[in-house]
This record gives sequence, C-alpha cells and structure tokens, in this order.
Amino acid sequence: MMRLLQPLSLGAPHSSLVLANRVMFGPHVTNLGDLDRRLTARHTAYYERRARGGCGTIVIEGASVHESDWPYERAPLADRCADGWAQIVAACHPHGTAVIAALDHAGGQGSSAYNQRELWAPSRVPEVNTREVPKWMEAEDIAAVIAGFGRATTTAVHAGCDGVEVNAGQHSLVRQFLSGLTNHRDDEWGLDRPRFAREVLAAARAGLGDGGVLGLRLSCDELAPWAGITPEIAVDIARQLAPLVDYLVVTRGSIYSVNKTRADFHEPTGYNIELCRQVKAATGGTPVFLQGSVVEYSQAESAIGDGVCDAVEMTRAQIADPDLVHKVQQGLGPRPCLRCNQTCQVRDVRSPVVTCVGEPTSGRETEDPDWYVPAALPREVLVIGAGIAGLETARIASARGHRVRVIDRSDRVGGVAALAGPGAPLVEWLSREVNNAGVELQLQTEYDGARAGEVVVQCTGSQPGDRAYEITAEAIVFDVLDVYRGVELPAGPIALFDPIGGPIAIALAERLGDRAILITQDQIAGNELSRSGDLAPANVRLAQLGVRIERRSLLRCVREREVELEDRFSGERRTVACAALVDCGFRLPTAAIDSAIAQAGDCVAPRTIHETVLEARRVALAL
Repeated sequence: MMRLLQPLSLGAPHSSLVLANRVMFGPHVTNLGDLDRRLTARHTAYYERRARGGCGTIVIEGASVHESDWPYERAPLADRCADGWAQIVAACHPHGTAVIAALDHAGGQGSSAYNQRELWAPSRVPEVNTREVPKWMEAEDIAAVIAGFGRATTTAVHAGCDGVEVNAGQHSLVRQFLSGLTNHRDDEWGLDRPRFAREVLAAARAGLGDGGVLGLRLSCDELAPWAGITPEIAVDIARQLAPLVDYLVVTRGSIYSVNKTRADFHEPTGYNIELCRQVKAATGGTPVFLQGSVVEYSQAESAIGDGVCDAVEMTRAQIADPDLVHKVQQGLGPRPCLRCNQTCQVRDVRSPVVTCVGEPTSGRETEDPDWYVPAALPREVLVIGAGIAGLETARIASARGHRVRVIDRSDRVGGVAALAGPGAPLVEWLSREVNNAGVELQLQTEYDGARAGEVVVQCTGSQPGDRAYEITAEAIVFDVLDVYRGVELPAGPIALFDPIGGPIAIALAERLGDRAILITQDQIAGNELSRSGDLAPANVRLAQLGVRIERRSLLRCVREREVELEDRFSGERRTVACAALVDCGFRLPTAAIDSAIAQAGDCVAPRTIHETVLEARRVALAL
C-alpha cells in the first residue's frame, strides 16, 4: 500500500488519534459563512464531500478566537461556531475522517472594515496592503487573546472536534509575535518572541482537557531575510514548539510575501519540500505535514517515502477533485489542480464563494444538481468543437448515458486552453476521460450536417474580435493565438496590445522577454491578475525580463515598423518602433449553427475556464 494511504497516529502521549490516511484538507478561506460569522450548512456539505472522497483529515476554515479580529467579511468567530463544528463533525466522522478546528487571529494583517475597530498587533508595523497602522497590544489585550485560544479550544472539543490547530502561518498574530519583522517590542513579549506562541499553545492544551490533538501551522520562511523568520531561525523555533504540539504543518510567507503562501503555477509544485525536510529533522519525532502546492499524489507519496514529512496537505488538489483519495486508491487519475488561483483564492473585497475552474460544484454542494443523473431518454449527440466546452459536454453527456460524437476542424483537442494559460493539464485529463468513456472523436473534420437522429451542441469557441485601430497596408499584425500556434515572429521588438489586462498577454511578454513592448490602458500591467494574486509578482517578472511597458496607452494605428499610441488621459499621441504587433485583445463568438439545440463556451460569449465548464455541464444535463 502507498505510504500516503496508510494510517498515522497522532497525540501521544497527550491523547490518541489515528488518521485513516496521510492526506489533509487544510484550512482556507471559503466565504461559505454567514454575515453573523457562523459556520453554515454550506460548510458542512463542502467538508462532507471531501470526507466522502476519502480524505483522512479535514481542518476547518480558521475561526477568530477574539472579537477584535474580523479579517474578512464572512470570517467565522469561534464563539459562534459550536453548532457549525458539531454539524461538520457529524457529517464527516461517519466517513472515518478526523475533523480539526483551526483557530486564528490575523493581528495586524486583519481589517477594520467590518467592525471599525483598531487592529491588534505586537508592534506598530503598517499592514502592507492597506497601510493601516495597528495598535500596540497592551498586557490586557495579550491576555484576552491567549484566553480566547483556550476558550475556543474547549468549545471545539465539546462540539466533537478531534482537536484544534493554532495558526502561526500566514495572516497570523502568533507568527507576528515570533518575527522580528513585526515584533519590535522591548518587553518580555519582544525579548522572548516565542513566549506568546508558547502561552497560546499552553492555553489550547488546557482547553483540550483529557482528549483531542493540538496542531501548529508554522511559517518557517517569511521570505524576508533582513528581519523575518528564516529557515535557520525556524528550525530553532520548531525545536522549541514541537514538544508542545501533536503535529506541525510547515508553511511559508509573511506580510511581505502573501502571494508565496498560496503560490500559483509560476512556482514549482512542492516548493516547501526542502524547508520541510530541515524542520522535520529538528522536531524530535513530532509528526510533520508538508504544505505548499502539493497537488500530485505521486509527489506526496515521494515526499513521505523520502522522509521529508509524515503526511501531506493537499488542499487545492481536493478542491479540484474531492474524490482524490478514492481515485488514488482505485488507480484512477484525479482531476488536476491547475494552481491558477482564479476561483479558489477568495480573500478579497468581492467575497466570492470558493470553487474551482475545473470543478465548479466545489463550494456549491448545497445548490448544484447531480450532473451525472442518468438520462431518462438516452440520445445520439454530436458536439461540434473539442475545446474544454466540447470535452466537458461530452464527458457529462456520456456519463449520463448518451452516445456522444465530437468533431473539430483542428488537429488537436483543447482549443485556446491547450495553447495559452495553465489549462493544458485539464485538457489532457478531459481528453483521457472522454476516450475512456468511449466517446467518438474526429479531428480535422468540418461540420457538414448531423447523422440521422443526432442532436447538435455547438462548442466552436471564439474568433478574433473587431480591431478598433487603423492598420496600414505595410503593417504586420498577428492574432495572439496564431503566435501560440507557432507562427514565426519577425526579428526585433514586438508590440503586444493588451486591452484586457489578463494573463495571456503577460505570458507572451514573459516569453519574448526584452523584445516585448506591452501596451496597456491601465496604470499597471496585467490589471486583472489582482484576483489571482499574481499582479505584483507578474510585474516583478516583467521587470526582471526587461519587458518595456507602455502604460495608460490606447492603440490608434499600426504602420510599417511602428505603432501610434494615445495617452488615455492627456490625448497626446506618440509613436513606438516595433517589428510587428500582436493583438491580445477581446475575442468574439463564432457564428451560430442553426441546427444546434444548445451552445456552450466561447461561442456564447468570451468565457473563462470556470464559466465554460459550468455552461457545458448545464447543457449536458439539459439534453
């Protein structure tokens, strides 16, 4: 049996808890709560689905232990979580899943937007994003928060939780006391920085009573070596704190590196492996969980087998496929996590509900239908287009009992997603799924009518949009997808017109490096990347690669070896020399097919992968 699927004992000598396997679904913001800061039925369904899929340990979304902390609108408050914790436990325990309550206080990384209160922190270090200066915590404030951890622990175990996990990772007051970045105190809480963590853990241990395990999520590299926790410092901290807990989760990140905590596909998978190895060597036998973009079960298995860790957190992987553990047990390939952060990273002012671009029912368990319910009347279905919309339509329709044929004029499946962006692994998975389902796939095939009895679903994608700028006869202009398909660009600088501010133009600019001239109407390149957390990192990458950025610019004319730009504020025009222009702008739907009974994907309107998958499912269910 794979090590990943073997049981793991926690708690000795304090208590005894045997995990069914070594896969954890870690704590993360879901926005599934209500405005009274309670856990809801949506939480219960969300966690039960992962338990039903075989997950060994679920750590519930972090709950604030004191009312001074209200970090995001739907952040749970521990004093109001008893009923929610109990309902989650009742739903998950029958599946053999351990349930841990995460306890939290965001400190200076919180928000005053929801309770109009001052932020509490060890020192007056401004919060990086909002620039808000927190209050220096007084002795009574410190005592109140420590007591809050103890009180919340008691509430959690009385609700049936198998233990609690204290957050000293990202967005954490406990980490802020541990770090020289944020703890500038000259009293006992600054001269002995780990003291706050020790007292919090002592209060939590006392709150556990005679049963329950105590975990610690610890940032072991703040990526700010001038003053923060470095791997070397973390080893010493772990050596001090590990004897006080029953397990340790190794993470990274600080106020200056939030994006590195939940890194996207620009970082390698398993980026904390060597960090975890160092920390585990210092823990004296305390079980250690690896965290950090481990989305492939083979990497998780390798890390355990190599002695890096005792277990692995695979949170995004189980948002992408809640049946991950069962599929691994059965030798099946789980739906891949693209690490795109587009819909699972929801800690922002919009308060969207957590979900996944490839599995849009994640987070919607209480409201989405059963997509796989057998069809009352199986039909012959022709899907025109083998992009993500077509493949997902075929997958669901086939699973429901329809006989499906897919055609595409291209020589490959996947459409735009196979060419640009991080969607290629999802295309590969969908292709395998439809093949295993016996779907008939015909590439390099034009639609010339349906077979007798077939109903037609159109998933033909998009085409280049209207170009609202002048193009002279001598100008060289390419569509961005033609470039991704392999068209050869001329030598010299290449202008990229990006009116969207999205990832496709940014990725091409990175590929071209110092040849690229990125034209944006915004004040910053890749404006829309803020939603996935890649805005600042993308601009760092562009700067390091020498990409030239023409900001606040509207494209007015493309001529031979130059473009004419207009400042969107002043109206002043200027020319920029270039060998060619690549249009990375808006696309439009392909022409409607009259015989189609339904459409999905870009042929309806420009869609994201998330919208495409959801639309395809709705079409397949309606057949």
